[in-house]
Amino acid sequence: MRLATFLTGAAIAGVVALSAAPVASAQVCEETQFTSAAGQLYLDAETEILVNENPQAALAKLNQLRAMELNCYERGAVLRLGAAVKIQAGDMSGAVADLESALAQGFIPEAERPTTYFNIYQIYLSDGDLQKAVEYAERWIAAGGRPDRDQKWTLSIVYHRADDNATALRLAEEVFANDGPNAAREVYDFLIFLYDETGNLAKKAELLEQLLIRNPTERRLWDAIAGDYYQANEERKAFEVQKAMYLGGILQTEDELMRIVNFYNRFDAPYEGARVLEKEMNAGRIETTFDKLELLANLYQVAREYEKAIPVIERAAQLNNSGEMYERLGRSYAELQDWENAEEALQRALQVGGVKDRGLAWVLIGQSRYERDDRSGAREAFRNANNRGGRGWLSFMQSEDETERALVRFGIQTRVLELENEDRACTQLRVLGGENMPDGCGDVRDRLGAAREELADFDA
Repeated sequence: MRLATFLTGAAIAGVVALSAAPVASAQVCEETQFTSAAGQLYLDAETEILVNENPQAALAKLNQLRAMELNCYERGAVLRLGAAVKIQAGDMSGAVADLESALAQGFIPEAERPTTYFNIYQIYLSDGDLQKAVEYAERWIAAGGRPDRDQKWTLSIVYHRADDNATALRLAEEVFANDGPNAAREVYDFLIFLYDETGNLAKKAELLEQLLIRNPTERRLWDAIAGDYYQANEERKAFEVQKAMYLGGILQTEDELMRIVNFYNRFDAPYEGARVLEKEMNAGRIETTFDKLELLANLYQVAREYEKAIPVIERAAQLNNSGEMYERLGRSYAELQDWENAEEALQRALQVGGVKDRGLAWVLIGQSRYERDDRSGAREAFRNANNRGGRGWLSFMQSEDETERALVRFGIQTRVLELENEDRACTQLRVLGGENMPDGCGDVRDRLGAAREELADFDA
């Protein structure tokens, strides 16, 4: 409904009623009543507009009045009634001109000025002059006008259309405070729009969350909340919203589900990401491809869930006959110290090809053999590696061998020294003529000779 239509009827009656009110300022106009002739014509005009709804007849009566010599009171009444007539006739600019003239000449009493300002505001608004409408709305409030809930709502829209979103927001918030949480959806939507326009994303998100309580399955609200958190660089909160959407069954497409997986990975929760990815691949909502399997394996490995990673890596390796994946499989077995399977997977990787670092693969094969006490096979693998790691292992094993040899020689040498000490003690006892010689003295020199011979053979 156009405001021009709204201004007919009761609004016109309000403008007409002003014409019968006494003028408050004696300094402007001391007259307080009509003369008899003018009064009758005024009543006839008033009847035509209010009762007969005939603006043309009312205008004719007013023109007769204007042709008469009128006092100030009568001139003010004619201007105000003329405004009412012009409103009904659709002459909005003429109506405003009459009311503004009455105000300027002091024909509107102080107590009635707020209502007059309000009527002019409505007229300008119906005529599409937003700047003037705002000007008179502010005069109305400054003069003591107290807009009710519906008037605040209309004013909020007017201020927005006049590019004053700050004032529009203040009024819309007052409407929302009046209505409470059960406010109409249009109030929520307009406030959300204004918060967005004024950059108040935190309040917008708060309001969206309140609206979400009322409409928990409305996808648009969820997306708006997450989007605002993104814009505010609150990615963790955006993730929590997305996670709630996933748990609530709102996210359905592969792209949406992969977004959750990537969020978990980004926020250092690889195990949870892996669980979602594996669950959705098993359910068929995420396609099982080599790349997805590789990602799943990565997530499990980063989470140090090697036992869970192994079947995934093996499946990916078989799917693409990938040497790189077989290498990863071997490394995963190595992490679990399953050395036999580690070597088998690494040998498969070298056979298939595509291994980025063959030297490293041979080093791991060598380590798997070393851990199974196949020292000869380990040396062979480390030599095949032909890299720093392989040479390091060979050096280490050589050091182990030398240490072992030194320990054996030390044992033999220690036994020789002990037998030499024993032989010297026996010799001293013989010199002293000892009659009760220890049992060992009888064959000590045989045992010493055998030990010396063993040392000589070891050093040969």
